[in-house]
Amino acid sequence: MAKCEICGKGVHFGNNVSHSHRRSNRVWNANIQHVTVKVNGSNKKMNVCSSCLRSGKVERA
Repeated sequence: MAKCEICGKGVHFGNNVSHSHRRSNRVWNANIQHVTVKVNGSNKKMNVCSSCLRSGKVERA
């Protein structure tokens, strides 16, 4: 669900590392926005990451 339909960016996994160097799992979520964009002259709702919106890969409707 939380995946950009333009570039495919999604969640990334890694570790929290405490001061004593104990590790626990953590997740980085991509900044996904559900926006209305223009696709082939028509409007469509898509899940798009903020970096694709800022770079102009998609045009908002």
